[in-house]
Amino acid sequence: MNTLHRSLILTSVIGSGVLISACVSMPGPKAGQANLAIPKRYDASQAPVPEVASGLRSLFPDSRMNAYVSKALKANPDLRASAAQLEEAGFNTRKAYSLSLPSLTGNGSGSRADTLSSSTTGSYSASLDVQWELDVWGRIRAGVTAAAGDRAAAEADYAAARQSIAAQTMQAYFSLVGAEKLLALSNRRLASFQQTLDLVNRRFEAGTGDLSEVELARTDVENTRAQVAQRKDSRDQAARNLATLTGAYPNAQSRAYSWPSLRRSVPAGIPSDVLLNRPDIDAAYQRIRAADSRVKVAHRDLYPSFSLTASAGQQSSTLRNLANSNFSVWSFAGNLSAPLLDGGNRRAELGAANARAKQALAAYQSTVLDAFKEVENALGSERYLSRQQNSYQSALKAAKNAEEQILRNYETGLVEILTLLDSQRRSFDTEESLINTQALRYQNRVSLALALGKGL
Repeated sequence: MNTLHRSLILTSVIGSGVLISACVSMPGPKAGQANLAIPKRYDASQAPVPEVASGLRSLFPDSRMNAYVSKALKANPDLRASAAQLEEAGFNTRKAYSLSLPSLTGNGSGSRADTLSSSTTGSYSASLDVQWELDVWGRIRAGVTAAAGDRAAAEADYAAARQSIAAQTMQAYFSLVGAEKLLALSNRRLASFQQTLDLVNRRFEAGTGDLSEVELARTDVENTRAQVAQRKDSRDQAARNLATLTGAYPNAQSRAYSWPSLRRSVPAGIPSDVLLNRPDIDAAYQRIRAADSRVKVAHRDLYPSFSLTASAGQQSSTLRNLANSNFSVWSFAGNLSAPLLDGGNRRAELGAANARAKQALAAYQSTVLDAFKEVENALGSERYLSRQQNSYQSALKAAKNAEEQILRNYETGLVEILTLLDSQRRSFDTEESLINTQALRYQNRVSLALALGKGL
């Protein structure tokens, strides 16, 4: 199906909420099918950055991260399962198509018997049987179309799974970078508080400080030592998560130390592009087509079925005569089968197929709405996280300047130890918030590209 045709049908489905065969009824707008107006621009859109990335893997110039993504695309077990589902759907399509073709069966039999007169008789037969159901009402063709829709949905699911695994791997990589930086920050924090404790100890030994100042400084040292242990655990868990996504044993050997450049941005385009670019939306659309075809199958199953059967073979009391190519036995028949009384089974299946088609339609609309929500959220977060990062960078610069000044004042006895410790905590807390915001911003950039359906 070409892109223009699919876009027209997608818009029709969203606008009217109707894509079902004429043989069954579907609820209209009065039954709860609300129209969805697609805006011309995103509510949270902003001006694009000049340098633009068109796919997930081109977002960040980081060779280490892209190596992890390549491993995940080759070895992730969930992705392999999705590929196997696609393979199964292909065989199911072939199986559905085989019903439209004649079937040929070979049969052979042989027997020997002793009679009361002590004579032995033999009977041998070989035959070829052909059976072909005439698809007068299009039931088999509708089944083939349904199976083809399932395969198209599985293909879209596989594309979505590849994009999702790549995005998860990239986000896990950035989580590991953030965990590494937080661990390094805690180590620097521990070293800084240890230096402060040493300074307070020297003042206490010189008689210019008291014991309470020493204990306060030691409290910060021990709290930070505990934080270092917690950060090491978080770093190891992030590394194990990344290793698992690449299909490797979940050890803590993975490493990621630095943020890549954020200069590349993602072109948002217009909202209607999401309908064509997102593979999960395509999968939901293909399931509507498959469900619609299965309604037709259930409806045609109410009609009589026609089939042709033919058989030709050879019967002989001598086994070697079976090799004679002249068929001594043959038959040809046409069969008509029509349901008369089945307790309402076929009517119930038709109603169930109709209900499944409604479910597919509702699932499609839900998928589209979720897709728009993901894009809007990612666009909004892109803007707000950028503002947060800029604010934290300014706050960190001010906090470090204040810390340096307060340290000099403490050494000269102008301020108390509590003021110094508070300034140090504030500086490190601000840097921690900056690291967390940077990690969120990188992860959100990946989420934005994934939500827009930018592909790999």
